[in-house]
Amino acid sequence: MDAVRTKLSEIEKQYKEIVEKLMDEKVMSDPKLLTKLSKEQARLTQPVDAYHQLLELDSRIAQADEMLKENDPELKEMARMEKDECEPEREALLERIQHLLVPRDPDDDHDVIMEIRGGAGGDEGNIFAGDLYRMYSKYAESKGWKVQVLEASVSEAGGYTQIIFSVKGTDVYKELKFESGVHRVQRVPKTETQGRIHTSTATVLCQPEAEDTDIEIDPKDLTIETHRASGAGGQHINKTDSAVRIVHVPTGITVNCQDGRSQIENRETAMRLIRARVYEELKRIQEEEAGKIRRAKIGTGDRSEKIRTYNYPQNRVTDHRIGLTITQLDRIMEGKLDGVIEGLLAEEEKRKLEETQL
Repeated sequence: MDAVRTKLSEIEKQYKEIVEKLMDEKVMSDPKLLTKLSKEQARLTQPVDAYHQLLELDSRIAQADEMLKENDPELKEMARMEKDECEPEREALLERIQHLLVPRDPDDDHDVIMEIRGGAGGDEGNIFAGDLYRMYSKYAESKGWKVQVLEASVSEAGGYTQIIFSVKGTDVYKELKFESGVHRVQRVPKTETQGRIHTSTATVLCQPEAEDTDIEIDPKDLTIETHRASGAGGQHINKTDSAVRIVHVPTGITVNCQDGRSQIENRETAMRLIRARVYEELKRIQEEEAGKIRRAKIGTGDRSEKIRTYNYPQNRVTDHRIGLTITQLDRIMEGKLDGVIEGLLAEEEKRKLEETQL
């Protein structure tokens, strides 16, 4: 377990450097950097505390070993009692430390921007997209997170052809990052007169909302255009150039926003979307260039990957990536996603532990 202690020693050194920086006047006068370093300090606190506990137990066991070399029977008995108490405690602590040393996704504490689109199945796919949005909204409400709709195209039959929304709160990306992909629904549509079961889909994209310290986009790399909004909205929408289209030229990523009340509001929303998508794309490129093989990752994270099936006749939800089946679809659609998300998080930690065992 020397590797564990070496790793913990490195973390302690890093922690001390951050504490020192936090006392620097320049850092204290820079809110963004102060927030970033404070988060990093909080993240390292648990491993550092565990390291100090480990060093104390190591010391107590070493002292007990020395006492066992003495001739005094009473001292030897005290030493044996000390070891009997400390060794199981150290073993349990080392197991906990292994979990603490699992590499954490640096984006786990980020807010997210989610996009849901109706897929195969026409109207039924759009209706299901609306059901998924309601499910995530209910889950967010149960967690005390805040949901804000950024763009929405309502389907005539109900639901959405597309809805984009942000979710803000604690560890939002950590819990929702596994939601990207194709969600398949099997049920009898309300419009079905013969009672036949139809299969439809909706696609979900979940991206961390980039913070100012995550990415810096050069304004020269952006093409910003304004135009008249399309679709319903009355005279105001049709007569003013309130819609905003932004293209990030180096990556070709394009966003179009028109649901805001003004051009300024649409521009702010478009910039939020551009930042999130460019950030995600640059991360992907960096990983490819570094030749990283993310074996611990659950699924590809691609929006075309079929990840989950919602079977209404059997009241069953199956996550195909980890073989998890829960026969409580009715509860899940009401936002009771805890069982699914906990299963995915447990699988992620298990895979990471296998990769990083020290």
